Amino acid sequence: MADQDWTDVVGASLRDARVVIIGGSSGIGLGAAELLGRLGASVVIAGRDAGRLQSAAATVGGRVKTEQVDARSPASTSAMFARIGPFDHLILTVTGRLGGGDFASLHLEELRRAFDEKYWAHLTAAQASLATLSRWGSLTFVTGIAARKVNPGGSGFAAINGALEIMTPTLARELAPLRVNAVSPGLIATPWYDHLSDDERRNAYESAARSLPTGRIGRPEDIAQALVYVLTNGFVTGTVIECDGGARIAAG
Repeated sequence: MADQDWTDVVGASLRDARVVIIGGSSGIGLGAAELLGRLGASVVIAGRDAGRLQSAAATVGGRVKTEQVDARSPASTSAMFARIGPFDHLILTVTGRLGGGDFASLHLEELRRAFDEKYWAHLTAAQASLATLSRWGSLTFVTGIAARKVNPGGSGFAAINGALEIMTPTLARELAPLRVNAVSPGLIATPWYDHLSDDERRNAYESAARSLPTGRIGRPEDIAQALVYVLTNGFVTGTVIECDGGARIAAG
């Protein structure tokens, strides 16, 4: 199918859709907002930082709105969904950098904070959304390859992402006909790696690219396309869509 044909078909299913993206001010969330906006969806991007939200909205353009929210807080998320009103699809991309490191020296209090930043933020927002999220829509967690790729030093990330993924099929059964899925990215070039120096980041990207069957690391638009797939395919639920460049099958 030609690109224009794909755009027409998918755009038709999104043209009147309202999509909320929590964690939508940068990286994967912003990439999803840009693609969904181009396809005609009405997008709400939500996050904690008002300045980043405004910058993201200027990047997306079109029918985009912003909401400031702390996804870890039931009161904050419930209030936000009440302001937004009925909507069709929820994408949860909230994440944090805490939780990595060798298990023998891993600070467990830090890992607890890491669960707060991602696992509990995802579940808190997901639960609060149910009052206004369409029963015929979708709820999608953005998890991570750490749940299935054995990587020493990654047990904390594995636990956080794995916990979300193991709940996904059960929630899909329980919340049906609402469709519940997860999209699992590999290494994606996003601001998540901005704490590294330019040289460190370039070396990490090049090393990862050499190990992947695809020969390159991911871009936010790669994950955005996977997210559009689970939003628009009404026959997909209870599954984890891997979009990792083959990281889970790579040697090493």
